[in-house]
Amino acid sequence: MLDLNRLIAKFFSYTEKESIEIYNEFSFQHELGIFLRKELDSYKIQFERNVSYFSIDSKTIKKEIDISIFNNDKTEKYAIELKHPLNGQYPEQMYSFVKDIKFMEELKENGFKKNALVTLVSDRPFYEGRNNDGIYKCFREEYKVYGDIFKPTGPNKGKEFISIKGDYSFTWQDLNGSRKYFVIEI
Repeated sequence: MLDLNRLIAKFFSYTEKESIEIYNEFSFQHELGIFLRKELDSYKIQFERNVSYFSIDSKTIKKEIDISIFNNDKTEKYAIELKHPLNGQYPEQMYSFVKDIKFMEELKENGFKKNALVTLVSDRPFYEGRNNDGIYKCFREEYKVYGDIFKPTGPNKGKEFISIKGDYSFTWQDLNGSRKYFVIEI
């Protein structure tokens, strides 16, 4: 079974060593995909694959997988969702992280061996701030995502929520001194 955490840590070390610039989510996805193709030559690495390609008939919270890793007969499958928010909207982006965790749980329930959410941020308010209530508590204080996470803004604030079945701890890792990332394996 692949160790996604190890592969992702190796990727970030590689980007630092080779001075590879990750400047938006699209570059993040492609640089990681290229790296994974070099590392995992016996697997297929594909981008934005629809869940239907993997014969998933049940409804999922999202339809496309950022990076899919699988063997030829699809008996061994992995999924990676990436987040690299650049335009603030901290609580809404955090809610987006939770949505990806839910999606990774759904894929695991549908036969994927292991999945990961990888989040890369440049802005301090994702991991530090004065308000540590609600969704902020998960990412700034507890470093854990679990239970019912309520939508933090908009007309459905406090009404709409995502239920996370597992209990996922993580650690913010420093990258280049100016950014941080975390990985949640599911």
